Amino acid sequence: MQMPIMMEGVSARLRQPVSRARISLNRHLFARVHGSQLIYNTCWEDPRLDREAMALDPTSRVLMITSAGCNALDYLLDDPAAIDCVDLNPRQNALLELKVAALRVLEHDDFFQLFGRGWHSRFPGLYHGRLRPLLSRSAQRFWDEAGSAFLPDGRRRSFYYHGTSGTVAWAVTRMLRVRPHLRQALDALLDSRSPEAQRYWFGIIEEALWNEPFKWVCRRNATLSMLGVPQAQRALVEQTGGLVDFMQQSLRRVFLDLPVADNYFWRVYLTGSYTRSCCPNYLRPEHFDTLRDRVDRLRIHTRSLGDHMRLHDNEWSHFVLLDHQDWLAHEAPDQLVDEWVQLLSHATPRATWLLRTGGHHIDFLPSFVHSRVAFSAADDLHARDRVGTYGRFFVGRRAARPDA
Repeated sequence: MQMPIMMEGVSARLRQPVSRARISLNRHLFARVHGSQLIYNTCWEDPRLDREAMALDPTSRVLMITSAGCNALDYLLDDPAAIDCVDLNPRQNALLELKVAALRVLEHDDFFQLFGRGWHSRFPGLYHGRLRPLLSRSAQRFWDEAGSAFLPDGRRRSFYYHGTSGTVAWAVTRMLRVRPHLRQALDALLDSRSPEAQRYWFGIIEEALWNEPFKWVCRRNATLSMLGVPQAQRALVEQTGGLVDFMQQSLRRVFLDLPVADNYFWRVYLTGSYTRSCCPNYLRPEHFDTLRDRVDRLRIHTRSLGDHMRLHDNEWSHFVLLDHQDWLAHEAPDQLVDEWVQLLSHATPRATWLLRTGGHHIDFLPSFVHSRVAFSAADDLHARDRVGTYGRFFVGRRAARPDA
């Protein structure tokens, strides 16, 4: 049996025959994971590209999905007027609240130990004495239970090996420890300072990594759900050549075409921590005072983007949509239409939208969107993406002559 999706402007590629039983199971699994867990303990989108595409200034007002909050802090360095961070998952917002509280009251050494190293031996005292009073009740409830993730005991020994994506990263590193030569090659890769060294060490890792058991794990819906990849996005990826092939090519581009020295995205999951020379901008000491001065410009909301816009008369100049539209197009087309009605009605005349996708096209958007927003594939930026987990990066701007 098939479940067709009927919506104006939805690509036929998203209407492939899939059994109702499989769809129901995958939906249940994804909803179960996302309804009870912290998914992202660090942002998995490159803010360097975002900031170049948006060109924020003191008049800019940003509406974005919170994720782990790292990129919202990064955007503050461009001095926008305000940033609204919205997420349906209250645990993601609790993480950003904790970072904001730490920015306000901790010194940089403690701040970096907490979010750079991923652990702090004095976390209980810092949390109860200084951080907890600054959190919302929802965030307090979460960190009262989850704060042990910052303690350097147990098997994981890093906050970045907690949450669902962190759990997958921890499992991979455990696998590497069983194969010492692979772990040593990985350490050498991360410390490489020349393209030749990167190619040499990555070649050793690639040859050993992609065995059948590892491919099998990568294909599991449970693994993908823990990484925040829904079935709809998996389908988009598979239409471009297969999931494992996409992963292999992505890793090759990241580790062969780009310098690894500043790739903090992969370093934190492969080692459990950042270094002072390889970390997000919000952790760098030269930005600490600036962020402390500007952090009050962040506002954190637990709801959907559509609901948030319906509740406010504000206009925003920039919208950071991540990749959630992949899911909406397949699973909730009516919500996709409603969200774009809100996005267009709350956008300034010169608004910019950032959109990532697991596929190569965004023709799944409603047709009225394409008549009002001129999207372009930012392939020049995407080629410099240090993460490598998306198929394409699109930047949308108001069409020159939008339909009435």
